[in-house]
Amino acid sequence: MSQMIHRRNVIVRTEHGLHLSPCSRVAQAALKFRSQIWLTKGSVRADAKSVLDLMTLAAGPGAELTLEVTGDDAPEAVEAILHLFEYDLVSASS
Repeated sequence: MSQMIHRRNVIVRTEHGLHLSPCSRVAQAALKFRSQIWLTKGSVRADAKSVLDLMTLAAGPGAELTLEVTGDDAPEAVEAILHLFEYDLVSASS
């Protein structure tokens, strides 16, 4: 098991921020992986596999979040979550 932390920054590009629907999509994507996946905004850290936890980030449009992933499939999880923030969430909100 890889203990290396894969860390990247992501920007919330949806028109209304990270509300229920985008949080649900992030959680659904994160649940496909065995790795632990966290998103952090300031001092608030959320389990990306929990919609309710993600909602506590209160991430509005333009918010910068830190993505941290550890586990065997961490590289694939990072790419999937980055793609979601860069393309899928944006196209779904327009």
